[in-house]
Amino acid sequence: MRDPGDRRRHPRALRWPTVMAAALGPDWDVIAEGHPGRTAVFDDPIEGPHKNGQAALPVLLESHRPLDLVIVMLGTNDLKARFGQSAHDVVLGLQRLALDIARWDSGPGDAAPPVLMVAPACVKPAGVLAETFAGAQAKSAELPDLLCAAAARHGWYFTDVNAVAEVDPLDGVHLSAEAHAAVGVALGDTVLSIFND
Repeated sequence: MRDPGDRRRHPRALRWPTVMAAALGPDWDVIAEGHPGRTAVFDDPIEGPHKNGQAALPVLLESHRPLDLVIVMLGTNDLKARFGQSAHDVVLGLQRLALDIARWDSGPGDAAPPVLMVAPACVKPAGVLAETFAGAQAKSAELPDLLCAAAARHGWYFTDVNAVAEVDPLDGVHLSAEAHAAVGVALGDTVLSIFND
């Protein structure tokens, strides 16, 4: 188990996109665009405006086109106490991202790529992150149902990683290597089911 103050990420081979790519096999190309501290739509007044996922989105959609599917697994960092957002508003931010994706011609044949909205693991803030995420646990528990409902309204794919993984009790926010592995395998299965329908 890592020191809770250690800001280094898990080695690339252990992160869920790499695990998912291995589960999908050599005919698939999984592009990982994870960014520690990324929010859906907020400039972070402490960590910097570069954490805003909405600001980064157009560059990512254009640089990686054509995209057969865009997976959005955000929302955890939007729960930080400094943003003061309800679960409802966090989901509205995620919805804003998906609506932006739907307006972009980065999918096959210059169409919009389909979107898979993923509810992140519910937080249980502890240790060094307890104050940063004060009040987030109850809001986090609301996200899966709210995000599922938004996805259903808009015709986006949806899955909830809480079915297979929990946050690391060390800080109650991040995923352990074991949880990354479980998420990677589960999302691989989800992607295959989308394309095999």
